[in-house]
Amino acid sequence: MHPIAEKYLRKRALPFIFCSGCGHGTVLNAFLRVVDELGIIDDLSLVGGIGCSSWAPVFVNTDVLHTLHGRAIAAATGLKLADPKRHVVVFTGDGDCVGIGGNHFLHGARRNIDLTVIMLDNGIYGMTGGQMAPTTPTDARTQTSPYGNLEPPLDACAVAISAGATYVGRWTTAHPKGLAGGIKEAIRHKGFSFIDVVSQCPTQAGRYIYGTANPAELLRMIKKRSIAKRKADGMSPEQLEGRIVVGKLHEETRRPELSERLYGIMKRG
Repeated sequence: MHPIAEKYLRKRALPFIFCSGCGHGTVLNAFLRVVDELGIIDDLSLVGGIGCSSWAPVFVNTDVLHTLHGRAIAAATGLKLADPKRHVVVFTGDGDCVGIGGNHFLHGARRNIDLTVIMLDNGIYGMTGGQMAPTTPTDARTQTSPYGNLEPPLDACAVAISAGATYVGRWTTAHPKGLAGGIKEAIRHKGFSFIDVVSQCPTQAGRYIYGTANPAELLRMIKKRSIAKRKADGMSPEQLEGRIVVGKLHEETRRPELSERLYGIMKRG
């Protein structure tokens, strides 16, 4: 076992629940490398909702809350307010976060509470059979859109920015080093941090949407569609159609953080 895995994984929880070739293991790998580099394991709490993505925290040997579907950010908010010194990281999926959990997502961003939310975005409900999700591409065929998805996909990063998130980034499982760097920045940022991670799902999205269950081929597709933020800034919306813009999309440091404001009031009596 790799030294990072040996150091941080909860051995009795293994093997992983993820399907072979799933990108979620790559995200967990990048995250644990950041945890090791920052040395924060003793002050770390992880929160997950329901879905493939939300199992990721269960495998880490630290304090973990495995909550109800869509309620991960709500539970994490309570945890952060109870102990503001802790680094609280939420692992959520596109359905868990911006589907059933959309309301909590909006208000977590609006409040600018110091959470790091990592959304593992495979564009489909993977664990429950391959249903259409909020981020499923238009015209994509899934188990609940056999004639093609009639709805446009939700841009979760744009929603996060408009709702008030003070750090927003997007990466993919084809960019593990950039992803690790983004997670590191997000954890260090004081305020609501959101990272959308485009992740391959060979079992569901691969077979139904992209016509292949080959993880390597899916990664090549993701990488081909990706474009760096600095390059995308000079392109038109038409040129960016179907592309994945990766990098830090937004950051601001002037807005006050919720738990600091709350404890400031308490100290004033």
